[in-house]
Amino acid sequence: MSDYTKGELEEALRAVNSIISKCEKAQEKFPEGNSQHTLLKNRLKAMYISKSLLTNEISNK
Repeated sequence: MSDYTKGELEEALRAVNSIISKCEKAQEKFPEGNSQHTLLKNRLKAMYISKSLLTNEISNK
């Protein structure tokens, strides 16, 4: 990720945080075990990983 500036990474982190918030709110609307709930669970897991990677990269700059 060294090709990106700290500002670009921070902007991406804001976007990821927004997506996480929206997915968490949407997930509450579906019962556990529902395909939509599972899809959002998988998306959230990917977003949490993305958030972690971005946060680590920002702190290393």
